[in-house]
Amino acid sequence: MVFTNVFRIFLFVLLALASTVATAQEQTGQPFQLVFPNDADWNVVEEGKEINFHLQARGQKGDSLQYSITSGLRKEMYFDSLGHFVWTPGFEVADRINTVKTVSVVFEAQSSLGESVAKEVLFKVVHVNRPPVVDELKPFYVQYKTQNTYQIDMNSVRDPDGDPVVFIPILDGGMPEGMRLTASGEVIWEPSIKQFNILREAPRYMEFYVEDQPAKERTKGKLRLEITQMDLAPDFTIIPQTTVVKSLENNRINLRFSLSDPNGEDDISTFNFISENKRVPASALVKNTATSYEFIWEPGYDFVNDPFDTLAFDVVFYVMDKAHNKRERTIHFVIKNTVDESVRDTYLFNLYKGALVNAWGLLEQMKEREGELKRAYAKAKKGKKSRSLLNASLGVTTGLSSVIAKSDPNLRSYITTIGGTTVATVGTLEATEVIGKSVNGLLDRFNYVMQKKNELQNKGDVFAREYAQKSARRQNDFIKKLDEFKALMNLSGLVALELDANWENKKEATDAAIKRTFKDFLPLDLENQ
Repeated sequence: MVFTNVFRIFLFVLLALASTVATAQEQTGQPFQLVFPNDADWNVVEEGKEINFHLQARGQKGDSLQYSITSGLRKEMYFDSLGHFVWTPGFEVADRINTVKTVSVVFEAQSSLGESVAKEVLFKVVHVNRPPVVDELKPFYVQYKTQNTYQIDMNSVRDPDGDPVVFIPILDGGMPEGMRLTASGEVIWEPSIKQFNILREAPRYMEFYVEDQPAKERTKGKLRLEITQMDLAPDFTIIPQTTVVKSLENNRINLRFSLSDPNGEDDISTFNFISENKRVPASALVKNTATSYEFIWEPGYDFVNDPFDTLAFDVVFYVMDKAHNKRERTIHFVIKNTVDESVRDTYLFNLYKGALVNAWGLLEQMKEREGELKRAYAKAKKGKKSRSLLNASLGVTTGLSSVIAKSDPNLRSYITTIGGTTVATVGTLEATEVIGKSVNGLLDRFNYVMQKKNELQNKGDVFAREYAQKSARRQNDFIKKLDEFKALMNLSGLVALELDANWENKKEATDAAIKRTFKDFLPLDLENQ
C-alpha cells in the first residue's frame, strides 16, 4: 500500500514536470530549427582529419525526431537518423591550387507530427600536403675519365598531391666529392682514379632529399653507385608515361617533362613541340628550369565543332642539344566534344526559378482574392443581421397594434397589414437571396481559395527545396517534376476562384521576394559561391 502511494506521488511529479516543460516551450515560441555546434570554425576540417558532431533540433512540437541529409551526401560521410555525423575528407578534395574546397551539405529534421526543417551547411575542406614518395631507383653506372650523367627516374619519385618536386643533395649522406645533383634530379659525376678504385671494390650509396613545392616537405632517397662501361644516351621523360592522351573539352591537360643530357644540362639548347593542329598554342609549353618543362593546355568548348564528336591529332615533342643531336616522341591527342555545363545549368535554373515565380504570383493573387472574399463575407453577414432586426421590429409592431391603436380599429388594421406584409416580403426576398449576397456561397469560395493557396504553398516549398542544388536539377526526373508542378498551377477550379485573368502583380519578382515565400529557394549567384 505504501509503495502504491509512493508510486502515485512519483507519477504525479513526473506529469507535473512534463506539463511545466511543455508550457515553458509553448511560452518561448521558438521556431522549429536545427542546432549545430557553437565552436568557431567548427565546419572547417583538414584533409584526412575527422569531423564529428551530433546534430540537434529545437522548437518542434513532436516528441521524436528523425534526421537525414537531403543533398550533398558523400560516400565517406556517416550520418544516422539520430543526427550523428562523422566525416573524414580524403586527400583528393582540395589541391595545391585550390587549397580550400567548399562542400555543401543540406541537413533535414522531421518530427513525429510531420514538421520538417532543413539547413545548408558549407564545410570548408583545407588542403593538407603530403611528403613525396621515393621508390627503389635503378643503379647509377659510371665510367672512369668520363662525365657521367644520371637522371633520376621520375616514375620512381612521385608526390601524392601531384606537386612539383625538386631534388636537394645531402652532403654528409655519402655523396662523393665532385658529384653534383641538380634540382631536376640529374646526377653529374666524373670520378677520380681513387674514387673509381673504391667503387670497384664495392658499390656505394649516396643520399638525397626530394622536396615538394611549395610546401617544402622532404623525403629521403638513396641511389646505388656502381661502375659500368655503358654510355647514357640523351633523353627526356614524359610524366605520366603515355603515347595517347584522351580528354574532354574544357578539361585541363597537364604533362611534365624531365630532360637529361650525358654532357650536362648546359648542353641542352632546345625543347619544343610541333602540332598537327595549329590551334594548340605555343604558350602551352611552360619552362620551369633548364631540364623541367610542363605542357598545360585546356581546350575550350569550341575546340571540337559540330557535327564532329571527337578531334584527333599528333603532337611531336623534341629535345635538341648544341650539336643538333635530337630526340623526339609523338603523343596522339583525342579531344571529345562536350556540352558546356555552365550554360545548361543556367538554363535549368531559369526553368526552376520561372516555375517558382509563377507560383509566387498566383499565391499573391490568391491572397488578394482571399481578402476580397473575407470583406464580402463580413458585409453580407452584417446585412443579414440588419434584416433580422427589421423583421423582429415589424413583427413586434404588428403584435402590439391592438395596444397602440386601442380606440381606432381601422388604424390597427393598417398596422397589422403593412407590418405583416413587409415582414413576409423581406423574409421571401432574403430566402431567395435577392437582398445581398449568399453568406454560405461566400464562405464556400473563401474556403476553396484557402485550400488551393495552402496546396500550392506546400507543393512550392517541396519543389524549391528538392531542386535548390544544380546537381539535383541535372537529374532526369527534374523536367517531369517541373511539368507536374506547372500542372498544379493550371487548377481545374480556377473559374470557381473568380480570379481576374488581367490581374497584374504590383510587386517585383526578385530573388528576395521569392525566398520570403519559398524559404529553400537558392539564387544562382549564391549557389556558385
